[in-house]
Amino acid sequence: MNFHNILIKWYLQHKRDLPWRKTVDPYQIWLSEIMLQQTRVAQGMPYFFSFTQEFPTVKHLAEASEEKVLKLWQGLGYYSRARNLHKTAQYISNDLNGVFPDSYKELLKLKGVGEYTAAAIASFSYNESIPVVDGNVFRVLARYFDIESDIALPATKKEFAALAQELMPKDNPAIFNQAIMEFGALQCVPKSPDCKVCVFNESCAALQKGKVNMLPIKSKKIKVTNRYFNYLVLEDNSGNTLIQKRIEKGIWHNLYEFPLVESQSIVDFDVISKTVKNEIFPEYTIVSIQDYSESTLIHKLSHQHLHIQFWKIKVKEEIENGVDAQKLKTFPFPIVIYNFIEKQEINC
Repeated sequence: MNFHNILIKWYLQHKRDLPWRKTVDPYQIWLSEIMLQQTRVAQGMPYFFSFTQEFPTVKHLAEASEEKVLKLWQGLGYYSRARNLHKTAQYISNDLNGVFPDSYKELLKLKGVGEYTAAAIASFSYNESIPVVDGNVFRVLARYFDIESDIALPATKKEFAALAQELMPKDNPAIFNQAIMEFGALQCVPKSPDCKVCVFNESCAALQKGKVNMLPIKSKKIKVTNRYFNYLVLEDNSGNTLIQKRIEKGIWHNLYEFPLVESQSIVDFDVISKTVKNEIFPEYTIVSIQDYSESTLIHKLSHQHLHIQFWKIKVKEEIENGVDAQKLKTFPFPIVIYNFIEKQEINC
């Protein structure tokens, strides 16, 4: 079909030089696909290099501690990806003798591997004729064929997958999948694509009808929740501080943080002072409480906006189970807390 011929020709001329495109090793392809979920290539690339250097095989990743994996993942966000990555590596190493499943159907059984990731690994590693359908693919096909189906609906994904399957050359599904994703990432971008230089500008239905910026259609809106985090940065005379592990399910599970007071809104000094002295740390003599006003920030996650304030609290007694500055930086933190530690150069 002319569509795939034009697309693949464009890809061979414009594709980016990415390390995971130089291999059919399912481990490296799986690693890259998990990292690039919700993440730009430029941001994910250094992490890919770090992981493949530290964990050159799935066995190395499986044998690492979860804390080490989370520390290496620090800053990439969506930390459940890292936890699932680690658990899946252990399953492959221990239960499958280090051998990746070699089909789309079997890959789907892996923890943290959905339809898109399974299709990517199956086609790139094993040349299985399975289409990948991600945001880029939705956008390219919706515009080229003027499809107004709502991509937020499960039925629409099946519709696009069937269309991609029809367009895909059965003798080389891997290059087609790479090409259509790359075309969406580089040429048919979400906002203001340069259609005048597009190889499909004479056949794209959305361009002919003036609908490029209207497609694809997605009706579902993400509801954003505001949360208010007050981090209590204790410091004793020896420069030690106190941290804790987030063990409850939710954001930043199994990462570390300072003691936290979550409030319903932004709170002032009096509220924090009373809470610290009477409820959180009644066992300590509070010498001073100071807010890091320059570190007040809003940290935006996909479904939550975190309004974060750090409070420096000097205590007279030695902190039990305190952590010094050198050891502090070895723990995996959410990047917003790690950046605070780096910025403040806390003497603890």
